[in-house]
Amino acid sequence: MKIKTENEVTLQFPSQSSNEGFIRSAVACFAAQMDPTLNELEDIKTAVSEAATNAIVHAYPDRIGTGQVLEITVRDYGRGIPDVEKARQPMFTTGGEERSGMGFTIMESFMDSLKVRSVAGRGTTVVMKKKIAPRIKR
Repeated sequence: MKIKTENEVTLQFPSQSSNEGFIRSAVACFAAQMDPTLNELEDIKTAVSEAATNAIVHAYPDRIGTGQVLEITVRDYGRGIPDVEKARQPMFTTGGEERSGMGFTIMESFMDSLKVRSVAGRGTTVVMKKKIAPRIKR
């Protein structure tokens, strides 16, 4: 049986022009896995930059996106987790003795919130949120 692998990423940012450089860089890093030429990579970065700028300027002319909460969603479409509560217990693992079973515990300890949804045979979604403290600008 041949397994078809697909690699995808979704980036979502507030509509601030300061995010344009990061969007270009993130897309370039992701595209680099396909081994494009430098010209192809520049074409991709330029097109993405234009799309992001258009969204920032035209889609949200009178407001900027949400506040200081970073939300990260990691989703797979794999076998799922049969018992999420059990999987969230420290030291529980199905990955063999080389795995520590501390993944969810570590995520939970570094983030402000962690939500795990899983459906057997359909995949798992992990949503992590971290409130970023405002900094005094000097």
